Amino acid sequence: MAASLFDSPNYAKLFPVGDAGRLFTDTAEVRAMMMVEGTLAKLQGKAGTIPEISAQAIHRASLEVQIDPAGLVDATGQNGVSVPGLVAEFRKLMQAPEHAQYLHFGATSQDITDTALMLRLRQLLGLQENALKSMIAHLSKLATDHAETPMVARTYGQSATLTSFGATVASWGHPLIDLLDEMETLRASTLWVSLAGAAGTASVLGDDPTGLRAELAAALGLQDPKRNWHNDRSPIQRIAAWQTRLTQALGKFAQDILIHSQSTLKTVQIGATGGSSTMPQKENPVQASAIVALATQAVGLQTTLTLAAQHKEARDGAAWFSEWLALPQLCLGAMAALTIGNDLSAAMSPNETALSAQITATNEMIHAEALSFALAKTMPRPEAQAAVKQLCQEAMATGSNLIALAQTQYPSINAAQFGSAHQMGTAPEQAHAFAARAKKAETS
Repeated sequence: MAASLFDSPNYAKLFPVGDAGRLFTDTAEVRAMMMVEGTLAKLQGKAGTIPEISAQAIHRASLEVQIDPAGLVDATGQNGVSVPGLVAEFRKLMQAPEHAQYLHFGATSQDITDTALMLRLRQLLGLQENALKSMIAHLSKLATDHAETPMVARTYGQSATLTSFGATVASWGHPLIDLLDEMETLRASTLWVSLAGAAGTASVLGDDPTGLRAELAAALGLQDPKRNWHNDRSPIQRIAAWQTRLTQALGKFAQDILIHSQSTLKTVQIGATGGSSTMPQKENPVQASAIVALATQAVGLQTTLTLAAQHKEARDGAAWFSEWLALPQLCLGAMAALTIGNDLSAAMSPNETALSAQITATNEMIHAEALSFALAKTMPRPEAQAAVKQLCQEAMATGSNLIALAQTQYPSINAAQFGSAHQMGTAPEQAHAFAARAKKAETS
């Protein structure tokens, strides 16, 4: 089995990450770091910190030079970071030592690495935003189409009262819209440029390091944090927390699908299912299972990243390395869960026959709460509850219909008021409210 299933040819379709997978490769990291180095040199040349002709040469080379990540392996193993090897190889390939000497002028490895990471995380968030909007649109259609499709709501795994399939879909979709609504703030509070020099003091970054940092942020399309954040991993923590919450929201959706697709229920049809190597009858909910597995993994990765935020003093190699081990896996896990969830929500539909049969199987005990309130109109509420509880026990013992049994003892009971259309409460409204919110989210 591959060390990472996300880039495994064998498991690629079980945990699909699409274009996000390209963002967490050695090649993508090297290209992003070269972009940062080239842009920084260009701005330093403009400011007169380095010769402008050298700045132009470095910037041009950053777009043209091809560096093989495999060639950095020894230097990275020795230095604990790729930038020293990258800079040495970059200078060599430029074949212009008079200009190459000004490459990486005043910056430190963490400036380049963290800024390059933010460039790639920006792209990741863009991909996730599009996938979220797509999945929300699929759920919105389901909620609208089935706002008044009755189904049994269960609490503690037991039949409780009636709801609608559309309202159930809304409960899956609202957390996703919440996450989508947060993206603008998330970007502003996380996608930071880093430019602070060796110990965070910017001591050799020219006469106006604050202005240079702001210009670098603008040139790269990132945010200016207006401070050094080498040992403050708040932006990483915020991104990690958002990724974790995304996988948990998708995990709840998938857990429900696992229940509804059980062979004894089959209340939801999920399109393609998995087969067994030995049992021909099996229709395994593989996609939903993969999402739940990813949501489980995310919790452990989030814990690692929380501990990795404890950078000692000005910079901390061990904490930084821990971040590298966990963050890509968390991000790709969230993307895989979202990709699968998008596909699943597009293919799924309720099995209305099975939903109706599930209601019928309760022998109207799904209406026990409503019956107790109906009786409470003519007797004290505690007495009504006790009476209905006794009726339920009798109905279960005899296999009788609860409402029919109640009518034999309380002729004033009107059976018509216990029809599904009258017992879903605000469920249809909840479904339509979600659909309206989803429509607004699509255009925002």
